[in-house]
Amino acid sequence: MSPEMLTLFMFGGLLIGLFMGHPLAFVLGGTAVMAAWLGPGPRILGSIINNIYGNAMDNYVLVAIPLFILMARFLNDSGVTERMFEAMRLLLARLHGGLALTVVIVSVLLAATTGIVGASIAVMGMIALVPMLKYGYDKELSSGVIMASGCLGILIPPSIMLILMASYSPVSVGALFAGALIPGLILGAMYALYVLVICYIKPSYGPPVPVEERADTSTGELLLMLAKFVVPPMGLILGVLGALFTGIATATEASAIGVTLAFILFLIFGDRSPRTCYRTLIEAGKTTTMVMLVLVGATAFTGVFSRGGGMEVIHELVMAMPGGTTGALVLMLFLVFILGMFLDWTGIVLLSFPIMLPIVENMGVDMLWFVVMVAVVLQTSFLTPPFGYALFYLKGVAPRGVEIVDLYKAVIPFCALIALACLLLAAFPILITGLPSAILGY
Repeated sequence: MSPEMLTLFMFGGLLIGLFMGHPLAFVLGGTAVMAAWLGPGPRILGSIINNIYGNAMDNYVLVAIPLFILMARFLNDSGVTERMFEAMRLLLARLHGGLALTVVIVSVLLAATTGIVGASIAVMGMIALVPMLKYGYDKELSSGVIMASGCLGILIPPSIMLILMASYSPVSVGALFAGALIPGLILGAMYALYVLVICYIKPSYGPPVPVEERADTSTGELLLMLAKFVVPPMGLILGVLGALFTGIATATEASAIGVTLAFILFLIFGDRSPRTCYRTLIEAGKTTTMVMLVLVGATAFTGVFSRGGGMEVIHELVMAMPGGTTGALVLMLFLVFILGMFLDWTGIVLLSFPIMLPIVENMGVDMLWFVVMVAVVLQTSFLTPPFGYALFYLKGVAPRGVEIVDLYKAVIPFCALIALACLLLAAFPILITGLPSAILGY
């Protein structure tokens, strides 16, 4: 089979397998095995197995993934999220759109502590969506801000996606964390500004909390709530990122620090029952297994694709784009956006990086800038139909009256904001490279 036909077969088989509802890991691995027989021959399967062990299973950096996942589960099961939301809700109660703004702020804090999109959206959907609808908030604004803000968990460090990206690129985890921090905060600020502007133009979209409900909590009680439920997660963030950015710890060691701090918060705020601890460990194990299985399947897929000549086909396609380097970069980021409609971030990173990064390196483009740009574009992978996972996460916990069509319409302005952020980062690359240069000498 020619390289061109092999490329069509592998990506066509990938889409067919996903539309049939099969798990991504098995679709990737199965397609790789079939393509090996049809293309370069079954003899390459032995070397692919060696690649899986050497590049994936024997990669020390990837140890941080299960540790950060466990950290996220401990914090999520501690119950501090609900109390943090209540404190911020009362603090911003007098603002038009205050509840939606609270969702953005709490989601940014969750992104920097949990980093699990599904958990963040489900939790915020359960504790925020019903009150927002109860107080008369616009249905689409309420749904959209929960989904878009929840997706920040894969961009704002510490993020398991960034760790996976670092393991497949020449950029260190520390540099990638530092490079993604400002873009993540910019996106959060854009969401918050959008909420304030739309609620200023249309006050009925986000009415304030009734005065009598705010009056039930004194200023002293509110300050105590903020100290108890907002300061500890902030301490966790500073502990993990501070240890990493100051060079005290590597990413793997920082993840161990995060697990320790999260476990302490779990003991303070959680119910501390053996059953809850057991459930936390099991859920963390399930998430880790899912990520690692996709990693194995994707390594096999890209290995066969490379040996069969697919890399050269994609390279020729990209370099044939009008506009030179700019046109090639736009095409690659657009392909990432299109893949986001069908795959989650794990599959996209593991499929696209082995193909795209050598091309980017040959063009002389700053690798840190490109990797962070991909991370920003991947925000849309949770929001765009037909397989936008954020849509299904929120639909699963949404009350009656919130339909999937409402959720489709709700994400449109936030996808536009992500596109605007990409243009801003392309026009001012220092927003990505400035912090790593200042604190790490990148």
